[in-house]
This record gives sequence, C-alpha cells and structure tokens, in this order.
Amino acid sequence: MDSKSIVVVVVCVLLIGLWSFVLVPKLYPPNPLPPGGTNAPGAAELPANPAPVAPPIPAPLRPPAEAPTLMVNSNQPERLVQVVKDNVRYTFTSYGGGLKLVELLSYPETAPTGWSRRRETIQPAMLDADTAAPTLALLGGATLQGDGIFKLTGTTNGVRAEKPLGNGLSIVKDFEVTSNYLVAATVRLENHSERPLELPPQQWFVGTATPMNPSDRGTAVGVMWYSGAKAIDTGASYFSSRGFACTPRIPPAQYLAGSSNVVWVALHNQYFTLAAMPQPPAEAVVVRRVELPRHGADQADLESTNTPPPEGYQAALVYPGQTLAPNQGLERRLFLYCGPKEYRLLARIGSRFDNNLDLVMDFGWSGFVSKALLIGMNWLHYALRLSYGWAVVAITIVIKLLFWPLTQASTRSMKRMQALQPQLKALQEKLKDDPDKMRRKMMEFYKEHKVNPMSGCLPMMIQIPVFFGFYRMLASAIELRGARFLWVRDLAKPDTLFVIPGWGMPFNLLPLLMAGTMLWQSHLTPPSPGMDPTQAKIMRYLPLIFMVTFYSLSSGLNLYWTVNNLLSIAQTKLTKTMQEPPPSAKAPVLTPAPKRRK
Repeated sequence: MDSKSIVVVVVCVLLIGLWSFVLVPKLYPPNPLPPGGTNAPGAAELPANPAPVAPPIPAPLRPPAEAPTLMVNSNQPERLVQVVKDNVRYTFTSYGGGLKLVELLSYPETAPTGWSRRRETIQPAMLDADTAAPTLALLGGATLQGDGIFKLTGTTNGVRAEKPLGNGLSIVKDFEVTSNYLVAATVRLENHSERPLELPPQQWFVGTATPMNPSDRGTAVGVMWYSGAKAIDTGASYFSSRGFACTPRIPPAQYLAGSSNVVWVALHNQYFTLAAMPQPPAEAVVVRRVELPRHGADQADLESTNTPPPEGYQAALVYPGQTLAPNQGLERRLFLYCGPKEYRLLARIGSRFDNNLDLVMDFGWSGFVSKALLIGMNWLHYALRLSYGWAVVAITIVIKLLFWPLTQASTRSMKRMQALQPQLKALQEKLKDDPDKMRRKMMEFYKEHKVNPMSGCLPMMIQIPVFFGFYRMLASAIELRGARFLWVRDLAKPDTLFVIPGWGMPFNLLPLLMAGTMLWQSHLTPPSPGMDPTQAKIMRYLPLIFMVTFYSLSSGLNLYWTVNNLLSIAQTKLTKTMQEPPPSAKAPVLTPAPKRRK
C-alpha cells in the first residue's frame, strides 16, 4: 500500500469518527421517554406560589416501591431570598430549603450572532432553571421533610434555612456565597428528642442539567461524576432508546453508581456547569432522565407538530440510612460551583480541593492537546492582545512551523517515490508470483534509495490529535463563545451569513473556503503513478466530503483547517522551487550474484 492509500484510509477513519460522534447524535436524537414526573418552572417573579412538585428521583441503594418526592404544603406561600455577588444572582427558596436558581449576569443566555452588534438577548444564562426541587433538598420521606417549608434567614454572606420536625429532628442548612462562583454549604441533622431516631436512606438533590436555550439541541447536556480515579459522563447515549447500529433498546430507568467514592457530581451543558463537591465523598450518585417544559411563543406550534420536548437529567447524592442517638447530630459539608466551564478557573479550584474538577471540560483522549492549545490561545489573547480569531490563526502558524521539517522531509520522500515508481512497478511485476521475495526485495529497494513509503502519511497522523484537540476545545471552552473574527460573529458556531431563500439552508462561507483550499492543494500534489482509479476518485471528491462534514461544525475549526491548507499550499510551492538531487538510476538487483548463491 503506497502513501496515498494510507492517507485515504486515515481520512476515512476520521470521517467515520466524525459521523459516529458528531452527526449521528444530531441527525438521529434519541426518542424521549414517556412523561414520568412533574417539572416546576424556574423562579421568574417574586413572590411565587407554585404547586407541589414531584421529582422522579430514583431510589437509593435498594429499590423502593416508588420514588421519593419533595412534599410541600402549597397553602403556604413560597419565600425567596436573593444574594448577588460577583455578577451572579443566587435565589434560595423556602420550598425544600435550597438553592433554586443561579443567574450568571455576565453571560447572556444566547451569544450574539448575525451582523448586528447589539446583544440579541438580555436574558442571563441560568443554571437549575427547570428543576423539580432546589439544590440540596433532602428527599427521603416525611421523616426528613415534614411539610417541606423552611424558614429562611439572611446572613452576612448567604442564607440559613431551618426546619424543625415533629419527630425531634432539626435540619439546618447554611449557605455562604464566596468568590469564583463557589457556595459553601453546611447541613446539620440534629436529634433533639429523648429517644433514638431512625433516618431513612437519603437523596440530596443536586439539580437538573438542561440545554442553554431553546436553540440548544442538548447534545452536550449530561451529568458527570468523579470517583477519584476516573470521570464518568452520563447523558443521551446512556438513556438512548437506540442500541448498536441503531437497533431498538429499552432505555434504563436510572443510572446508579458509586461506592463511597463520589468526589463530585457536575450537571453540565455545553458551556456551563453546576458541580456539587461533598466533603467527604458521598456514598453514590443517581441520575434520571426527565422531560422539560417548553418555553417560548412557539410552544403551541411545537406541540401541534409532535416535536419531542427538551430533555434534562436530574442528579442526586445518595447517603445510607442511620440512627441518631438522643441529642446527637450529623453534619455534612459541601461546596457548589455554579459557573462557566472556564478551564483556568476549574483547574485552580480542582487544585485547591485536590479533586480534578477541570475534567468536567471533557476534552477526551486528546485532552493534553486541547489544554495546550487553550492555554496558548489564552496567552496570545491576554499577553499580545490578539482576538481569539487571530489567536487561532497564530496558533495554526506555530503548529505548522513546528511540523515544517517533518512535512518537508515527507514531501521530498514522496517526490522521490514518484520518480522511482517505474522501477518499483517493474520489480513488482517480476516477482508477483513470489510475494515473500517481492516484499524482501522491495524493502532492499527502499533502503538502497533511502526512501520511506510511510513518510507521506506521518504528518497527517501527527495532525489528527491536533485536529481532535481543536474540536474538543471549541466544543466546551467558554472563551470562544461569542468571539468574533472578520465576518464571523461566533467562533463556536457556524459562520452563517444568511439563509438561502427557498431552501431554508444556511450559507456558511468558511466551509466553502476550506473545500476550495483543499481542492487547490490536491491539484498541486497530483496522484502518484500507478494509483488505483478508485483511490484517485476518492482523492478527487475528498474536498466535497470534507465540506459536507464540516458545514455545520464550528467556524473556529473551519478557520483552523482553512489556514492550515493555505500554509500547506505555500509549503508545497516552496518545496517545488527547491532543487532536489535526482534519484539513482541504478536498476534494482532482481537475482543474487552466482557466487553468493553458491
């Protein structure tokens, strides 16, 4: 197999990966489960008096007859207390005594797009907006909840929620709002009776992972938890109703994992996360998929067309039951991170708590490349005052310069291989009846003429981690959300200029430029002599395949690939101008000398 064939194989593997992990989830989203519970809308007005809610939280470590619910006496009005710090508004509720809503005032719900420079939305990004219970609501029956109404008291930097129960149990929750999107929470369970008190297994509600806005398809929505050794992500793939090769399957009702090793649980979408970090680690974590309420003026239209409702994922920390002696108390401490998926900040917090919270970025197997690229682009942005678009261009140039010697050697080797093709074909024709001898002679031929048939695909193989590193970084880095470059309004989205009339299809310019530069590059590097006609056709239509694959991907990724193609074209032209010594005209030795045979 020559170098061109290897390149084709590598590109096909790349396209299969993009189809499996990028396009299939978008084109064939999983079917929703039947409605299983009631979802409460987020707090939009003060005061509010919603009806009792029943989150479909799964059972603790042993399956009960029914899921625990948040029991609230709706005859009493809900009291909300808000705390604002560092452009973040935290809303606490008396219903369940927890954190009901987090509004990130510095981040809009939808990044600006189009040609207008005005912000297209004044709604801030929200966490836990469509949830059935507040964060740190204790679910486990009447023993832990009573009527569900807590007394809220404002403190110096936060809120205290108190609830005395008729059985002698007292629940006190202290929330202290600190910097860096952190909330320190302390929960105390005290037995004030004169007899032992049996506490049932408990589920400490964390929240609901939801899409960012109505246009978010929810492909990045899920729940991730860290065991101290590995981060496990649970989302649409786990609860999908399609199995291998799109075969139907019955989705599981819940996800239950952990063995006293739940270091943190993070509800995440593409750019934001709400993470609960219990101290010490929790017993287990449970996740359940739920249907979310529809929002917007087109709610009736969506319902009339049978469009499936948006989906979210509820998570809770699981603690086993235990007995509290008279006048005995139990205290647990947790830290909540409610903010953007900003790698530098998450890495700093992870270092402080020694829990690798930055793994919520979910960079994947190319994480080391993603981190290096993100750190480099941030340095170019802050140190050299470059916009993120020019930072992508600069980092692409740096990568190309680093790979320049290797690519140069590969190009020269390919040119020598093309010149030696007639001799190589003659050798293959001569020894076609003896494959072992032909392989041995071909290796001697390569060694004699100092060429390497694998050198042509080596630069492509090295660039694959860089490509995936760029893709994973652009998919989750908050820094590139809404970043502009020339006509591009958001480097994290396609650079749609307008919608083609009559077709309803967006016109994205960067994928077309990328395909054009690939076509130009293919004309500068004609196929090697003797290439199979099928391979030649694949190479001819490869730019079209890439254009279709990249058309709906982020403009930042298309910008990187386009600039990389232009630099490759410049390198090819420069290499052609350099004089290359002609290969040796010495014919290959087809048979050994007589004396050696003897």
